[in-house]
Amino acid sequence: MNFKRFDALSWKIVGFSLTSLALTAAILLVCYYGTSLLLWLNPSHSFWGVKLIRWVTNNIGSTPIVILIGVPLFIFFILKLSRNTTSHLHNISSGVQAIADGNLSFKIPVTGTDELGKLAENMNLMAGKLKSAIDEERAAAKAKNDLITGVSHDLRTPLTSVLGFLEYVEKDRYKNEVELRYYVNIAYEKSLTLKKLIDDLFDYTRVSSNGLPLNMEPVDLGKLLEKLVEEFAPVLEQADMTCRIHTDMSPLIIHGDADELVRLYENLFTNAVRYGKEGKILDISVYRKDGRVIATCTNYGNPIPATDLPHLFKRFYRVDKSLSRETGGSGLGLAIAKSITELHGGTISAKSSRKQTEFETSFPASE
Repeated sequence: MNFKRFDALSWKIVGFSLTSLALTAAILLVCYYGTSLLLWLNPSHSFWGVKLIRWVTNNIGSTPIVILIGVPLFIFFILKLSRNTTSHLHNISSGVQAIADGNLSFKIPVTGTDELGKLAENMNLMAGKLKSAIDEERAAAKAKNDLITGVSHDLRTPLTSVLGFLEYVEKDRYKNEVELRYYVNIAYEKSLTLKKLIDDLFDYTRVSSNGLPLNMEPVDLGKLLEKLVEEFAPVLEQADMTCRIHTDMSPLIIHGDADELVRLYENLFTNAVRYGKEGKILDISVYRKDGRVIATCTNYGNPIPATDLPHLFKRFYRVDKSLSRETGGSGLGLAIAKSITELHGGTISAKSSRKQTEFETSFPASE
């Protein structure tokens, strides 16, 4: 038997009604027997109160008197007993009005487990979800504006250079062919930077829109990174770096899209080469722990300031703006890496000290 049903508002109303009826009946019975006793104690009707009672009884009747006294008593008792319930209903009404006026942080007091209590709880839940939805919409609008601002700013710089040097060529503002080739070469390099930024922006919007189709299949993450390190050898050699990879002997299988995982770790490797080449070494470790496959990418270059660590995976965020411009960083590589990781149900984090900087990815292991 579900005893919670007895807390329902309908049962409370029945209880209020029956209790009020019982109290009214009790008072009427007390009055009836009281007047009967009074009449019995004064048979001569000499007391004026007895005369009045007798007159009312003879001329009006007992039934109208019972109704006249009983109805107000019943109303009084039912209002008195339901005072807490009506007060709660008033609080809910005031709360709904406050929420309707835009105060979505307002909390309606929840008292009891009846329908009114559940209504107050649901109204609070609705207001909370509505507030979250509005906050998310505002955050999305801000993110959109920030994206447009960031893209405009980052595209303008190389494009201005390209247009400037092409203007020199167009208006024959060069002394000789050597200077002409110099201007063309700078315009070409800036165009490559522009293309890289556009490609990164396209990749970011593609992977962060949750509309990227993934070809999910079992992937041995250790083998994948070993192959990627081999393919990355020319880049490492150009940066005068060596790579050491450490993997478990057993397969390290995760469920993922191999092409997108390659893109993820290409971004991490590129970031390590770009900002950690002073350390000369790139260490890659892949292992299994607590039902997950962990991959770390460690370099020994300059540390990342603690104030910058929480913002590393935000789009267009650069720790060293001047260095990023020089090395061609778009500020999107780590944001892309984070989006790809999350699309695979994984997590990515970074930590840095004076000794080393480490990026760690973690994915659910596949049996």
